[in-house]
Amino acid sequence: MEKILLDEKYEQLLFQIPLLRDLPHNIKQSLLEKLEYSVYSINKKDIVARQGTPCKKLYILLEGKLRVDIIDGLGNKVMVEYIVALFGSNTTLPATFTAIEDCILFTATKESTFKLISQDPKVLHNFLCITGNCNACTVSRLKTLSRKTVRERFVVYLFENRISNSTSITIAHTQSELAEYLNVTRPALSKEINKMTKEGIILMTGKKIEVLNEAALKEYI
Repeated sequence: MEKILLDEKYEQLLFQIPLLRDLPHNIKQSLLEKLEYSVYSINKKDIVARQGTPCKKLYILLEGKLRVDIIDGLGNKVMVEYIVALFGSNTTLPATFTAIEDCILFTATKESTFKLISQDPKVLHNFLCITGNCNACTVSRLKTLSRKTVRERFVVYLFENRISNSTSITIAHTQSELAEYLNVTRPALSKEINKMTKEGIILMTGKKIEVLNEAALKEYI
């Protein structure tokens, strides 16, 4: 990681994130004076933070994409997409964050972050909303991992990621990434998808899945 300056471009990106969006102009002007912050340029494959290390900062990704992995109690590596790390006296990071492309990261000390949140009701409101949304994402993730079979996990994933009652679902992962996300092997997932295709339940083309028999899918949730 290389420390860089917060230029106008990144400052504009900072005020577009949900935590700081729609703040009064006077708050925006004084915000950066209140925060003890740093900005870093991160190269692809760099590890931003490791699971189990003390959580002492607020991390805001301004550009790029991070992969989030956790190691479970059995030593298995599980990929996750949404995770919340709340500050506390002995809080540690619950996951390892790795850049999968070049990134720009904004960090601020927890002391200055808490001070900002306590002083401005709008920032506090935004923070609570974000926390609630992250908790909802965590619950959604647990719904998937709590299922025992590969097919059940895959079906729950489909229902969690489809829009309204649409029969067409576009997934965000490659099949290898999806296998990691579901915490199953790639061959097992590929085999199950092929079975469901032959059974006339789904049709998969690249990252697009067409649901052909919704009633059959619902048997697994």
